[in-house]
Amino acid sequence: MADRSHSQKRKERQEKEAKDGKGVKNEGDNAQENREVPSDNNAALNGDSEDLQVEPMELPPFEITTRERIDPFAFKFQFKNVEYSSGRNKTFLCYLVDKGNTTEGLDRGCLEDEHTGPHAEDAFFEQCLSDYVPSLKYTITWYVSCSPCSACAAKIADELKAKKNIQLNIFAARLLEWEEAEIQAGLKALQKVGCKLRVMKPLDFSYVWDTFVENEDQPLNLWEDCKDNYEYYHEKLADVLQ
Repeated sequence: MADRSHSQKRKERQEKEAKDGKGVKNEGDNAQENREVPSDNNAALNGDSEDLQVEPMELPPFEITTRERIDPFAFKFQFKNVEYSSGRNKTFLCYLVDKGNTTEGLDRGCLEDEHTGPHAEDAFFEQCLSDYVPSLKYTITWYVSCSPCSACAAKIADELKAKKNIQLNIFAARLLEWEEAEIQAGLKALQKVGCKLRVMKPLDFSYVWDTFVENEDQPLNLWEDCKDNYEYYHEKLADVLQ
């Protein structure tokens, strides 16, 4: 970690904003301003908030969405390595699969999960490795918006135990509820079966942007705290896995 801790730097930025008269906005406000999340509150913006009524909505059935590239606004919101990830309630998984056969090249794609049910990590083994061949040597790399939950970690560990010819590398933008004992146990179980776990560095975000995002040849401008947040999560993961 740098000379100042992550929390100290954040506190200093907040104090500076307060002195400048800007105030400290919460993450939801910033997300709206930066178009990180869509907003349907046109009535509220037009001063009709008193008449605005939100009716109960039933969530659509669970599904896994597959694609070659993801929307740039979805990437900037879902992969942002903030410490407090309010509103980020799904997982984006970008994958590379090397089967050790250079004539076929790499398999590449993205998975996105919706609502409840099997998560993207679990779905990967059914949808993306449906043609699994025990005689091949697989090297699989995931770039995920957050680290696996405890249930997914257990299922991944079982897959790696059963398929000894798979080397899985997981690069996570954020750590999901890393303070929880069951989450920590899941991460340790993955490490025990040979899965390599790492937090995404700033260069990893740029790589994912170039490789998996519909970027229209535009470069990625990393957010202000990207490096500080990487160092924060890197330290927490090292503490969990030690």
